[in-house]
Amino acid sequence: MKVGIIRCMQTEDMCPGTSDFKVMKEKKGAFAGIEEEIELIGFSSCGGCPGKKAITRAEEMVKRGANTIALASCITKGAPIGFVCPHAEAMKKAISTKIGADIKILDYTH
Repeated sequence: MKVGIIRCMQTEDMCPGTSDFKVMKEKKGAFAGIEEEIELIGFSSCGGCPGKKAITRAEEMVKRGANTIALASCITKGAPIGFVCPHAEAMKKAISTKIGADIKILDYTH
């Protein structure tokens, strides 16, 4: 699996992505059950509300080899600030439309 992770820009100052990388390495959370090697292709923010830059950033990660895009838990679960992104579903739909059905999208990381 070659994965690109999109994270919430508002959490950048308080979260360096440690939990995202840990669950990926240990094959836990959204990566549980993945038997193949997991390679990180990119780690980027959504670009800020309403997340429009996430679409082009996901597309760029796919161009660079990603076959999976993960929306980090800060977007879909509200970790660590306790606030789920109000644009998460629209962002996911727009990313999926842009990159196509062949690319898997994970709804969270940990």
